[in-house]
Amino acid sequence: MKIAILGGTGSEGFGLGYRWAAAGHDIFIGSRKVEKGEQAAVDMKERLPEAAVSGSDNVTAAEQAELVVLSVPYWAQASTLESVQEQLAGKILLTVVATTGEKKSRVQLLESGKSAAEEAQDQLGEETRVIAAFQNIGAHHLTDLSHEMDCDVLVFGAKKADKEVVIQLCKDAGMRGVNGGALQNAVVAENLTSVLIAINIIYKSKSAGIRITGIDG
Repeated sequence: MKIAILGGTGSEGFGLGYRWAAAGHDIFIGSRKVEKGEQAAVDMKERLPEAAVSGSDNVTAAEQAELVVLSVPYWAQASTLESVQEQLAGKILLTVVATTGEKKSRVQLLESGKSAAEEAQDQLGEETRVIAAFQNIGAHHLTDLSHEMDCDVLVFGAKKADKEVVIQLCKDAGMRGVNGGALQNAVVAENLTSVLIAINIIYKSKSAGIRITGIDG
């Protein structure tokens, strides 16, 4: 697939892009600043010389892609989406945005009472299909392809077919995707991030994750 990553210069966005590039996908790294996107692409190409990777601003990246990943802090979500709304029409937006409090290890619910993913869907309207996933993975080992990502990925959204696309991307990145139901359920995963951060601090770890038991696949 042709995948744009808005905020692809951050650790999670870059790491997911790295794994997808290694799996054969075309990656377009976006940033608010063209130079940062271009530099991130150079860094990725140095590690993966055969990969199809380019860097640009967010708008250009979104325009070129079939599927767009939103990997920015929650506070930057609305402004980033506003800048690329036209380019997202007819596409899947995969949001990996998590919601954390001022202290990242403490849960803070949004004033809207919704998930960040639902807020994104409300902002973009029906022309874009929002899927939420990857809120509960540690970014620390993503660029180490020899490292087995010992966690599952909860995937939320309205349409099963769109979730299946993202579940395949989970597999391509070395993880198991699990259909978690409707987009409103993403509020659980978005806030679970704070719990996992707390666990990492308490147990002096960098990669606490989740496993779903009792299911096949």
